[in-house]
Amino acid sequence: MSLADELLDLAVATAREAGRMLVDKRPADGPDVVQTKSSPTDVVTQMDRAAERLIIERIRAVRPGDGFLGEEGGTRAGGSGVRWVVDPIDGTVNYLYDLPDWAVSIAAEVDGEAVAGVVEIPRREETYTAVRGGGALQHTAAGTRELRVNAHVPLGRALVSTGFGYESGRRARQAEVLTGVLPNIRDIRRGGSCCVDLCSLAAGRADAYFERGVQAWDIAAGGLIVREAGGRVEGLHGAAPGPELTIAAGPGTFEALHDLLAPLDPARD
Repeated sequence: MSLADELLDLAVATAREAGRMLVDKRPADGPDVVQTKSSPTDVVTQMDRAAERLIIERIRAVRPGDGFLGEEGGTRAGGSGVRWVVDPIDGTVNYLYDLPDWAVSIAAEVDGEAVAGVVEIPRREETYTAVRGGGALQHTAAGTRELRVNAHVPLGRALVSTGFGYESGRRARQAEVLTGVLPNIRDIRRGGSCCVDLCSLAAGRADAYFERGVQAWDIAAGGLIVREAGGRVEGLHGAAPGPELTIAAGPGTFEALHDLLAPLDPARD
């Protein structure tokens, strides 16, 4: 078994345990908000912190020399060349309101490049996995299937996912950009979780995705899954995906969406 396969097995087992804990231990009246970040609506719950602790403890028990980058816990150095990029709940507001589109996202990087990733969506009973060079898979109770993005979808028939920031000025600017996008596509979907949106893209449930403000932990696993399903994940003009802008789509559709977005200046607040 390759190192990437070993890392994926550990990531899957850990993500599934964290997902079960988040479902089973979610308070009946909703989790407590313990912190806000960029705005009063950008929340952290006690369950975000509990899930990240669980993930780090499980992985460190097996691989004590690895590093971590977690949404809630920051950076922890390691000397092995392996770093885990963890979002314990991507879609915390969905989790807060008991909506189904939230996920546990875990990716393993070797020397700075993602080689294995899992997105666990407990409420949908779906697990998405990828190993670099090994393709992307969806696992459900019905079985496992290989994922392929939709390719060469004309922009006018493309279903495009996006998301919005929490700060009011950024949201206003994102709404302006959207007015330039909507007349040129089939429709917009806003699910509330970046990694769930990326998995939907990989599964052919959407044709493209773009968003400003996503972080490494949002896209590490989902981005690998999209790439291994045949898609592109980049920023503007060949830049790396990240907080400035992330665009994802299949061949042909990616280029069309990029060229629609570029003159709209979507990386400006």
